[in-house]
Amino acid sequence: MTTVRRCAAAFAASAVLCGAYAPAAVAGGDVPAPARTSPAPPPSPAPPVPPAGPVVIPPGLYGDQDPTRDGVRRQALAMLGQLVAGVRPADDAVRWLQGQQCADGAFTAYRPDPAVPCDGRTPGDVGVTATAVQTLSSLGGQGVAMGGAIGWLRTAQNADGGWGRAPGAPSDARSISLVIGALTAAGVRPSSVRTHDNAPHPEGRNAYDALVRLSVPCGAPSGADAGAFADHPDGSGRLTADDGATAAAVLGGTGKRLVTGPVAAGSTAPSCVDSGPTATDPTADLPPERAARNGAAYLAVSLAATGHLDRPPAPGAESAPDVGTTAQAVIALTATGYGDRAARALEWLKRNSAAWARENGPAAWAQLILTAHATGTDPRDFGGIDLVRRLNATGPPPRSIAPPPAPAAPGTTSAAAATSRYAEWPGLGWIIGSGLAVGAGTVFLLRNRRKTRPLGESA
Repeated sequence: MTTVRRCAAAFAASAVLCGAYAPAAVAGGDVPAPARTSPAPPPSPAPPVPPAGPVVIPPGLYGDQDPTRDGVRRQALAMLGQLVAGVRPADDAVRWLQGQQCADGAFTAYRPDPAVPCDGRTPGDVGVTATAVQTLSSLGGQGVAMGGAIGWLRTAQNADGGWGRAPGAPSDARSISLVIGALTAAGVRPSSVRTHDNAPHPEGRNAYDALVRLSVPCGAPSGADAGAFADHPDGSGRLTADDGATAAAVLGGTGKRLVTGPVAAGSTAPSCVDSGPTATDPTADLPPERAARNGAAYLAVSLAATGHLDRPPAPGAESAPDVGTTAQAVIALTATGYGDRAARALEWLKRNSAAWARENGPAAWAQLILTAHATGTDPRDFGGIDLVRRLNATGPPPRSIAPPPAPAAPGTTSAAAATSRYAEWPGLGWIIGSGLAVGAGTVFLLRNRRKTRPLGESA
């Protein structure tokens, strides 16, 4: 399929969404969630039907590959990587992401024509929406867009407190963890977003409840899986370790998001500890942070042998290194204070990740920048590679680029942390501007609450 990098005609994006975000308005009022179906591999939302003829890459979009399946995700990650590195994305890039949001607040994998309302051909995607929220938070001034996305995520919450890849899909660890990061970025406590549920949980359940239930007990029959997270139960309800899901859940269980700074390594190695030696259900009362540290223990053991994680081998084939999941594991271990257990993997990434990033494009370069940020490594000299320059080259020229910051050692506050602080917290401009747009944001959110309020609940 022929790909055109930039089309000559102007790209008709929908109106720019802006304004201030009002956390209190979003945090109030739970909404009912669809009933969870029987355990099964969570389906991905059906991708948009690709257009006939050559694929046109619209102005503002990063990468030159067909965006049908991953356009919004790679855009959000690319912009997040730039913001972490002190780069302000181009206005075209920001407008393109904003124009991909559906009227109900969701983001989908890709909307070929944002002027056409979202329908069954462009279904909302939980992980994509949660990733977009984290990017919008880092941009600042995107309160209405964030409020709409958080409102949609609330309607997609399952009865077990978690999220699947699409509304009504079984909860999975990756989706739950991304939503926890989105809620945190939006100023909403993940534990406060609860389902309306009858006995035996009249108080409702939240994301942490669902995430902990996907933790493999320390005393599991397969000792190699102890402490890991399954992405979802298999058809028989059994939990099997999943490296990528574990890395995501370690961040989710500690309430962290995709952007996380260096944390000083402690003197204690991570270990797996269940809630009690006599508990019939070892994960029943397991605090989410304890479950996350159990996951960190699993990752530390998994990285110890070779310094990297492997993809599950295809039938009849040998396993191969999994660069992306290794990078996620490095972030997860460093963010929980076990960076010393990830040091060897970080060096492995510096030597072996460039070819993978070139093949996979903007999202891959961004993932390595997030890894560098989490470990206090200079992203402009990552094993001799300037990750920031490589990422910038995949999209429109940035609006501005801050001077390269000095790298920081884990556990310190440095120039790197100072120049990228707005990527982890709302920017000063957003805070100042909030007074100007809080009214518009509040009206949007209250209207959304009325639409999703349980039948019979007063306004």
